[in-house]
Amino acid sequence: MQLDYTQLFIKLALGILTLIIQINLFGKTNLAPTTALDQLQNYVLGAIIGGIIYNPSITVLQFFLVLIIWTLVVLILKFSRAHNSWIRGVIDGKPVQVIKNGQVLVANCMKAGISANELMFKLRSRGIYSVEKVKNCIFEQNGQVNEDVLELIHKSEAWLEREVKAAGYNGINDVFLGEYIDGKLRLTGYSK
Repeated sequence: MQLDYTQLFIKLALGILTLIIQINLFGKTNLAPTTALDQLQNYVLGAIIGGIIYNPSITVLQFFLVLIIWTLVVLILKFSRAHNSWIRGVIDGKPVQVIKNGQVLVANCMKAGISANELMFKLRSRGIYSVEKVKNCIFEQNGQVNEDVLELIHKSEAWLEREVKAAGYNGINDVFLGEYIDGKLRLTGYSK
């Protein structure tokens, strides 16, 4: 069976175009995964492009339809993740406390899949060379309100929502990063 280089080129171009569209459509600046869904998106898209591009029995139209379907699936998952906390929990997981009052919570590290080397590397990269100096360390996924931190500072998610709105944001989903420092909430928004 002879390879049709015209179809191969068209499929490759469609694949690259789909990558560019997905990066721009989903507001990313590159393919580096920041969530489990991003990683899945990259793997599946790579498999689709790599598995179909060299298969001459799959037409350009069929390939194009598969790319559109995959883009729609990712779009629906990302929308659902952003607007439903249960789906976000299923896709991203929950924050896990790994150090409490200078003691490593080994069972939680194992649950989160963090090795001792990885934990110490993350601490050293932030200038911390002894676990005993850490009062609280929580391994968290992107885009989540950390209920453990709210509990530690004796605040509720309703309080956080009020503070976010008072700062001029429509809601928590508009906030990229929130920090509670010296009794004050500092917010960094996606577009503010």
